[in-house]
Amino acid sequence: MSWIILVLAGLFEIAWAIGLKYTEGFTRFWPTVGTVASMVISVGLLGIAMRALPVGTAYAVWVGIGAVGTVILGIVLMGDAASPGRLISLALIVAGIIGLKLAS
Repeated sequence: MSWIILVLAGLFEIAWAIGLKYTEGFTRFWPTVGTVASMVISVGLLGIAMRALPVGTAYAVWVGIGAVGTVILGIVLMGDAASPGRLISLALIVAGIIGLKLAS
């Protein structure tokens, strides 16, 4: 169950990272509210997951999910570059996340 909570925390991290772009420097009210809510939920779920998971593993997986998801949504939604180097780097992050899961 802790791993499911951690994945949910990572998904909310993606939401707030992407949401930051839409807040336009926290000048738009509703995007700011959604982004701040996502931040609170993400960190709260991370804290719950850390009750049963090692802190280093949980944090690294949380950040990895957020980084990979944010890059993918940046490519899909915002037209960020999808160069081979970036995609290989994402694959390495995913491999690291899987490795941490398998090792714990």
